[in-house]
Amino acid sequence: MKPGEVRIIGGAWKRSKLPLPRGVELRPTPDRVRETLFNWLGQDLSGWHCLDAFAGTGALGFEAASRGAASVLLCDSQALCIEAMAKSQTKLAASQLRLVRGEALSVLRQQAPHSLDLVLLDPPYNFPHYPIALSAALACLKPTGHVYLEAAKAWTEQDLSALGLRLTRHLKAGAVHAHLLQPAA
Repeated sequence: MKPGEVRIIGGAWKRSKLPLPRGVELRPTPDRVRETLFNWLGQDLSGWHCLDAFAGTGALGFEAASRGAASVLLCDSQALCIEAMAKSQTKLAASQLRLVRGEALSVLRQQAPHSLDLVLLDPPYNFPHYPIALSAALACLKPTGHVYLEAAKAWTEQDLSALGLRLTRHLKAGAVHAHLLQPAA
């Protein structure tokens, strides 16, 4: 694989490459972490409704769509990221994807309550609003849904329970802490 691209690791589009937009500093979720996430979730996401709130390359959202998600909303604030994802969407004829250029917290707040099966949160590591993003994700999550959180630190059960979430899985890979969360109640 060439530098400047990310590979889809499973599902219908396995081995397809997604270009990284030039001139944008991104930190794509490593292959190993994506593979682990979708092992946790199960490989078949048929019928799921998903939101990739800080999409960047779109790798997480494309992985969900590749595994059968009915709809995936990919949001990013940078035009170059949206353009790169649009090219990949066209190349893969991915009609279940919808791209939105916008601020992730606003897009999260616009989602209907209890409408999503999976919310993917992989903000920049210096992101100051994790609790706000997690609360907004919980509001639009179905009672049986999942939130994937990627962060530079491990979130504790105590921190998460204060937000109405519980930790179901955790992985540390290099500087990445991957968390799979569900509603606490």
